[in-house]
Amino acid sequence: MIGIGIIGCGSISIARHVPEYYNRDDCKLTGYYDPVTERAEKLADKYGGKVFNSVEELLSSKEIDAVSVCTPNKYHAPITMAALKAGKHVLCEKPMATSVEEAQEMIDTARQTGKFLMIGHNQRLAPAHIRAKEILDSGELGRILTFRTTFGHGGPEFWSQDKGRHTWFFNSDKAFIGAMGDLGVHKADLIRWLIGDEFVEVKAYVTTLDKTNEKDEPIEVDDNAVCLLKSKTGIYGTLTASWTYYGDEDNSTVLYCTNGIMKIYDNPEFPIEIIKKNREKVFYRTGRIQTNEDQTKSGVIDMFVDGINSGKEPEINGEEGLAALRIVLACLESAKTGKSATI
Repeated sequence: MIGIGIIGCGSISIARHVPEYYNRDDCKLTGYYDPVTERAEKLADKYGGKVFNSVEELLSSKEIDAVSVCTPNKYHAPITMAALKAGKHVLCEKPMATSVEEAQEMIDTARQTGKFLMIGHNQRLAPAHIRAKEILDSGELGRILTFRTTFGHGGPEFWSQDKGRHTWFFNSDKAFIGAMGDLGVHKADLIRWLIGDEFVEVKAYVTTLDKTNEKDEPIEVDDNAVCLLKSKTGIYGTLTASWTYYGDEDNSTVLYCTNGIMKIYDNPEFPIEIIKKNREKVFYRTGRIQTNEDQTKSGVIDMFVDGINSGKEPEINGEEGLAALRIVLACLESAKTGKSATI
């Protein structure tokens, strides 16, 4: 039985991490910590386990073998490294760190301690993305030429536990980045995995268009990002992240290939739609993707725990998290300088 500690008891823990651990018969939710004690207490009351008074106290528990780090972005790196040094396996939410240097230190610490570090990039584990990857790798659609990938919704103030415009997501000190780090990093991980190539250059607009804080001032982080990406082999595409999609959420990806077009999570009825060169259409009914309103099993907890049980490092390790973070940071640099940035 793997003892699990939860550090940060906000919405991502409540909706995904905690219930997914609870539903496994080889995990025991052992402890929780959150600076807002009431949040930890609610989870302990519902799922069992103890509320700890500090991160240090939780990490000192010999009953805890692994932790989920579900805090504001600023704390991901220091808490992850402390947990690894305390002998715990770590599942860290995204973005994994606020800099390349922090991320690399996390990776190095995992290697030095012999513990697993996994980053919570769940998009590549969505059923349609798994099937899409298989189709792309089969060569059926030929060579990928261009793409567009989008993740947008109405904003974290409607979903986070700090509901309203005072949410930590809008605070640059705690979040360091806005929609690009919250949503764009997911698509950065997904698209590099789908195309099987690394990106080498970006040109991006990362800005604040509409969101305001509780003082009616523009938020301190971006609410929109539109980015042009170029891969090592010459695949071009756009990555869009937005907190101002005030209608339906958009979590779609479209790939334009030499033998046709693949649309993923673009058609509400069919998660994958393929349009071949001869205009023939093929539809796939695969599982739906998670949304804030429609929580489905993420696959992240299963990959993390299965890795611990098997002794095999999870696929979405620190290096994978860093690769996605590099794309995000390059986009920030491009937006700041007004020039393209290399990765």
